Amino acid sequence: MGRIVAIANQKGGVGKTTTAVNLGAALAIAERRVLLVDVDPQANLTRSLGFGEEQTPVTVYDGLLGEAGYTEALLTVPGLEYLAILPSERDLVGAEVELVEADERWGRLRKFLDPARDRFEHILVDSPPSQGLLSLNALVAADGVMIPVQCEYLALEGISQMLDTIERVRGSLNPRLKLDGVLLTMFDERTNLSRQVAQEVREFFGDKTYRTVIPRNVRLGEAPSFGKPVMLYDIRSKGAEAYLELAKEIIENETKSFGERTQEPDTGRGVASRGAASSD
Repeated sequence: MGRIVAIANQKGGVGKTTTAVNLGAALAIAERRVLLVDVDPQANLTRSLGFGEEQTPVTVYDGLLGEAGYTEALLTVPGLEYLAILPSERDLVGAEVELVEADERWGRLRKFLDPARDRFEHILVDSPPSQGLLSLNALVAADGVMIPVQCEYLALEGISQMLDTIERVRGSLNPRLKLDGVLLTMFDERTNLSRQVAQEVREFFGDKTYRTVIPRNVRLGEAPSFGKPVMLYDIRSKGAEAYLELAKEIIENETKSFGERTQEPDTGRGVASRGAASSD
């Protein structure tokens, strides 16, 4: 049964789309079946993987309106056989208005994505930087939330709002929702500010902060213009290495959690083999 993770932060420009694209690609390289879901009307995730409007006749918009199933919108990402995407389009902004009076308006994305759990191990939802209907649909559909936080001034701005939103959704619409972790992005080891922000985040969130830190990296910024994840653009770049390491960390955490649930000793063999695939 696949797991749905919303990549969310109400603050824009923190690396949500970059993380969705490149974490998804890294997990796919580790031979995990991954589905990326673009719920942002800007469609940056869709464009970052090289899909234009002419290639996306059916999108998440159609799914939210109940006019299509997920398989009708599904696109396979070239060069990564384990990676697929449900694309977005500009019309998705209209869903905020069109669904206001609709039945089960908060659960439309969950209904659209639940059948995909049987086919994909990881379903990553790229959420818009807002508290609107689309973002709430992502949280209602999700099992967990990953919050990217950039290592820059005012990094923690809005995080308390995000945590409050998670608590409200958990209390009324999705009791299984949990905070998976906080991801430090745009880290510049040359600056005191980045180090200070990273320290503050780790002090505040503790072990809910991922060990892996995503650096500020030119290749991460260039790759979307070529319609590729950074692994296909420059696998030796620091950005590619960081997202491969993040995928390995997530797989390790997943294996650890499974071992704790089953109360069986974790040999680590599965993680070792996946990690080896990730680092090639």
